[in-house]
Amino acid sequence: MKGPAKGRVLLGRFGAAHGVRGEVRLQSFTSDPLAIAAYDGLTDKSGTRNFRLRALRRQGKDMLVAQVEGVDDRAGAEALNRIELYVAREMLPAPEEDEFYIADLIGLRAETPDGEAIGVVVAVRNFGAGDILEIAPAAGGESLLYPFTGAVVPVVDIAQGRVVITPPAEVSAEPDLH
Repeated sequence: MKGPAKGRVLLGRFGAAHGVRGEVRLQSFTSDPLAIAAYDGLTDKSGTRNFRLRALRRQGKDMLVAQVEGVDDRAGAEALNRIELYVAREMLPAPEEDEFYIADLIGLRAETPDGEAIGVVVAVRNFGAGDILEIAPAAGGESLLYPFTGAVVPVVDIAQGRVVITPPAEVSAEPDLH
């Protein structure tokens, strides 16, 4: 898995072309999907290609249709498919208490309450039921997945570069016959 662009935060991803006049679908990862248009300095992951959104309109919960400056036909819109939009980390407001940018969580050490190494945060996933931390185990092997809740992750210390994981108790698959 590739890590986030250094010093940059992912805000959205272009999708398929929409129509023949250069419009393109845009999935926004900002809390208010339309807020992505307020950011100057949108670039691709490498930071070498700049994008300016001329206009946006909603097409579902977090999907938008965008007009991108310099893109005026379907072929130009098709060339944008799957390009991710990043902004420099310093362009974003400071997160509220108990809020975190995913980019700030990637790379943090994961450890037990006793300080024993579990691994490193490699991703934050969400399959619809809440955020899940994906941890690459220190000993190697398959990734570990933990719900990103206050009970399971009671400490997130960005300054110290760590999260504390209190693994949930295993649930027995055997029925209680008593």
